[in-house]
Amino acid sequence: MHFIYILQSLKDRRTYVGCSHDVQNRLARHNAGQVPATPNRRPLKLIFSESFETEKEAKQRELYWKSGAG
Repeated sequence: MHFIYILQSLKDRRTYVGCSHDVQNRLARHNAGQVPATPNRRPLKLIFSESFETEKEAKQRELYWKSGAG
C-alpha cells in the first residue's frame, strides 16, 4: 500500500503534502526534524491520508494536492 498524507504545522498552520508507504513513521521523521522540507515548521499533525494500490497512483494524487486544483 502507498499513501498520500497531509500534515498541518501547529506552529504556522500551513500544510505539507507528501507520499509514503508508512505514514506514521514518516510523521515521526517529520517531527524529529529529519525531513529537509519541514524542520522549521514542527510540530506537525496528520490531518488527512489516502491509500492507493500503486506508487504511481499515489504520486499522481500527491501532484493533484500540490497543484492549485487540489
